[in-house]
Amino acid sequence: MPTDLEQTAQEIHSTPVSFPATDGYTLSGVEYRPNSAAKANIIISSATGVPQQFYRRFAEYAAKLGYQVLTFDYRGIGRSAPSKLKGFKMSYLDWGRYDLSGAIAYMQQHGQETFLVGHSYGGQALGLTSNHDQIRAMYCFGTGAGWHGYMPFKEKMKVHVMWNIVFPPMVAIKGYLPWSKLNMGADLPVDVYKQWRRWCKNPTYFFADPELSELTQQYAAVQTPIYAVAALDDDWALPNSRHAFMQHYAQASMHYINIEAQDYGLKQIGHMGYFRKGAEPLWQEVIGRFDELLVA
Repeated sequence: MPTDLEQTAQEIHSTPVSFPATDGYTLSGVEYRPNSAAKANIIISSATGVPQQFYRRFAEYAAKLGYQVLTFDYRGIGRSAPSKLKGFKMSYLDWGRYDLSGAIAYMQQHGQETFLVGHSYGGQALGLTSNHDQIRAMYCFGTGAGWHGYMPFKEKMKVHVMWNIVFPPMVAIKGYLPWSKLNMGADLPVDVYKQWRRWCKNPTYFFADPELSELTQQYAAVQTPIYAVAALDDDWALPNSRHAFMQHYAQASMHYINIEAQDYGLKQIGHMGYFRKGAEPLWQEVIGRFDELLVA
């Protein structure tokens, strides 16, 4: 039997778009629109090294239920990458500070309220934006502090090997992290790799970086309601890792949600299953919550 939400589904249109980050860098995205007037906007803020196409199914699902949805690639990733990644200079923080800020500004032109759906880094990025007050609420999945100590032993050892044995020679040879060669995502700019590796060595992630002391106050200024989801089989962002990061959104109305794959008819979720085919029952909860907030 179709749900009440699914019974309202309508045809959609998707259109490639480009828009500026707040520092002027041109970003590539896709807008998914319903046939009728959209009830609100949704921006999907991607995980590290995950191209926007990965979120297409969720975007289409939300658009069919009346939302105008934007997916986009951060600078250096996918369609927003330069022709040659070697030598491309940027900060890992640019994705939130400039790129997501630019996406928010772009979608605000449509006039409706805007929601954010973040995946992993995408949930971290809200606190880096200059216009987080324009986001009605954020639903994020798999957002954690990145420290291997929060992971189960097997995953901890795997991550240790990747960071310390596999990745360094690959980066030394290529001048960037050729992640695509390992089927782990899009290739990463070298600066992203270096910062990510350094921050993941600390239980409090980049909040422990003495060069980024301002971030604690910056994140504490966010008052956007946040729904932070952790799948209990997501070894990269288990509840303890999630709390280690999300606690820095000190003034936000925080809702911690733990989920198990079998409750959604899935064999597993892990770190990527939140947006894979079959996760529609989970997406229904997201859209249902946004619908409730629109009429609250």
